[in-house]
Amino acid sequence: MTKTTNHRLTFEQLTAMRKNTTLEALGIDLVSIDDEQVVLSMPITNAVRQPLGLLHGGVSMLLAESAASIHAAWGINLAEKVPVGIEINGSHLRSATEGTVRAVGQVIRRTRSLVVHQVDIYHLETGNHLCTARVTNFYKPVRNGN
Repeated sequence: MTKTTNHRLTFEQLTAMRKNTTLEALGIDLVSIDDEQVVLSMPITNAVRQPLGLLHGGVSMLLAESAASIHAAWGINLAEKVPVGIEINGSHLRSATEGTVRAVGQVIRRTRSLVVHQVDIYHLETGNHLCTARVTNFYKPVRNGN
């Protein structure tokens, strides 16, 4: 993986990292990223619905953890440390059956070894706030040979 001089992955590099992952399979796209926040979008398809036709709550958690982890990787040198999710909790506030959802993640607190994000998921067509989650990533040091 190529990094920029300051070790910050570019938007294009972060987008390319979704290839052959759950993100690609579910149609999750990186919309924007900067020091303040990350935004992902995902269509509501049969692949993300539960048996009653609603957006699956587990998929909302996957979307929240993905947003937080992508943002946790922003601005760090992945040759030295990598973010790994260690905790997630969420509240499902409303449901949706079709359309597109958008996840907006923002840092609540960052230390040398941890970063905590709040991720809010919205239904684009109605503006409804569907879910709010808190995600903690641990910055795992990369050791030679690992």
